[in-house]
Amino acid sequence: MNIDGRIIAKEILSRTKSRTEKLGRRPNVLVYVSPEEMSATRSYLKIKARSAQDAGCDFEETRSLTFATHADAIIVQLPLPTDVSTESILNSIPIQQDADVLSTAARTKFENNDTDALLPPVVGAVREICMRGIINLKGKKAVVIGDGWLVGNPCAIWLKQQGARVSVLTLESGDIRPLLAEADVIVSGAGSPYLIKSDMIKDGVVLIDAGTSESGGVVVGDADPACADKCSIFTPVPGGVGPIAVACLFENVVTLAERTINT
Repeated sequence: MNIDGRIIAKEILSRTKSRTEKLGRRPNVLVYVSPEEMSATRSYLKIKARSAQDAGCDFEETRSLTFATHADAIIVQLPLPTDVSTESILNSIPIQQDADVLSTAARTKFENNDTDALLPPVVGAVREICMRGIINLKGKKAVVIGDGWLVGNPCAIWLKQQGARVSVLTLESGDIRPLLAEADVIVSGAGSPYLIKSDMIKDGVVLIDAGTSESGGVVVGDADPACADKCSIFTPVPGGVGPIAVACLFENVVTLAERTINT
């Protein structure tokens, strides 16, 4: 089953807008953009601005986080320039405004599986895909490729929380074939074009590709599209995990706004 992330994202944003309409006001999202923004930043911001509108949220860009008390949520547009301390910027976001779950404080709540912890948006996307595919993760052999803060790390944590037996591989792990061949579930965030070939996976595997990179000027994923023929669930790139994750981000925004109103 190929996942159409754009359709799922529309459904998530629609249900999120229904929640927004009950608030009595539009949640405000403040998006920090580095003064030295990266080349791809504008396209990412357009996608988020459109999703914010569909979720019934106001979307405001800023070059400074100094005056952010009015916002329901603060989003930092990544990546930041290499001479900027990304960790310091992310940790400056108050936990009650951290919709992306990128600060250490918010991530710790998620890691501890606290009842009021938000899910990182990519994890929210993985959960949505597994729910729609009726995938019971308990006891499953799961392989996560990549250990980054955005994809690999949070997805590995969440899969363990669901009872899966998780192995984390990186590009430095050597031969990834043996573990991939046994995997029931694969979540990849390596950002390595067509790293996963169809002869490396077993029939019926759930393959969630959250890796993006460029190959010949085209955005591609970690998995060769030919893998889809062997998978019970397959997410293409583009159009798979990405749109769902953005929609889950704005679900988090509305959750934070609801909490602000109810306190």
